[in-house]
Amino acid sequence: MKSVMKANVLAMTTVMLASTAASLMTVTINTPTANAASKVQKLKLWVDTDTKPTYTAAIANFEKANPKIKVTIKYTNSTDALKNLQKDPAAAADVFMFPHDQIGSLAAQGLLYQNTKYAKTLKKSQIASAMKGASYKGKTYGYPYGIETQVLYYNKTQLTTNDIKSWTSITTKGKMGSNLGAAGANYIYGPLFYTAGDTLYGKNGEKAKGTNIDNKKGVSVLKWIKAQKNNAGFVQTSADTLNLLQSGKISATLSGPWSYNDYSKALGDKLGIAPYPTVDLGKGEKQMQAFSGIKLFGVKQDTKYPLAAMKLANYLTSDAVQKLGFENSHYIPTSKAVQKSTEIQNDALAKAVVEMSQTGYSTPMPKSPAMANFWASADAIFNDTYKGKISDKQMLPKLTKMVKQAAKSVK
Repeated sequence: MKSVMKANVLAMTTVMLASTAASLMTVTINTPTANAASKVQKLKLWVDTDTKPTYTAAIANFEKANPKIKVTIKYTNSTDALKNLQKDPAAAADVFMFPHDQIGSLAAQGLLYQNTKYAKTLKKSQIASAMKGASYKGKTYGYPYGIETQVLYYNKTQLTTNDIKSWTSITTKGKMGSNLGAAGANYIYGPLFYTAGDTLYGKNGEKAKGTNIDNKKGVSVLKWIKAQKNNAGFVQTSADTLNLLQSGKISATLSGPWSYNDYSKALGDKLGIAPYPTVDLGKGEKQMQAFSGIKLFGVKQDTKYPLAAMKLANYLTSDAVQKLGFENSHYIPTSKAVQKSTEIQNDALAKAVVEMSQTGYSTPMPKSPAMANFWASADAIFNDTYKGKISDKQMLPKLTKMVKQAAKSVK
């Protein structure tokens, strides 16, 4: 009897062991395949349409080095980033291009994933103004890859390299064509408040109530603008700037890299490019300033793969990709190393933008959401001052009203 029971127990044990072994074999065979599939991380990337040659090549290299990350590129307009993320954050790209002046709104609305892994590395490799634009309220969110500032375009047959050093000499030896009397004057001449020594939206451009232009310095800016109406060497231009430059009726103007192709076609070898001139606001020559715009990549807050997304964003700011961007898309890099390269130094436009991106030549456009209030009020006061509609006595009260308007909250 014991023998039979022993035999039965052994038989049952053998069956159970065989079943367990089969089960283990099943797990051992299937698990690697399932894990391999789950490790593929799919990311969406939004970039500007005109950068397609740069990022098709860059992403091919990235995926080759990171076979477990698959990136799908969609071509959009980076200036629409805030609008698109507000509309549907879930459908938005994991990594996307955006201009730095949107960082305040994106961060305040919880749409940006903080750059928790690469901020220190980027601070060492990118220019200071780029990192200033990539940060908000003491935290780094963006990954800088390019910079824009306005520069001076001029006709080399009408003005010499000495003539272009100051606004006075430009308008004495030639004619400066620019916009003070129509919409858009705010962007070109708003930075004159920095030149005068005042501040827009605080030291970091983040304080809604940080604008202090209602003082003697601010008044000096308006008096200078008013004086241009009677300056024989200043020509009010807007949509007709290109034609006037080509015809020789103006010899210089202020614009950004976006105008280069048109101006180059218009003047050919006669086109000169340089940093802004100095300007006298009543207390001697000072460097005329411009707004700088930092081109950034961002990671959306609710990305499924934050580590992979940050890795991609950081790669897109690398020296190799910034070089590729300059070669293929001609945007000006923020990398300290790439800015010093022979390619940049031998390119007149890039060299001028790099110089203009330095502190004292330009200031990153304020990041406060309240900056939206500045544009309309600045255009109105600049246009009316240029046209003689604002007297000297009215200037300070007008600026005080403008400061109050600039501080209003924006959702």
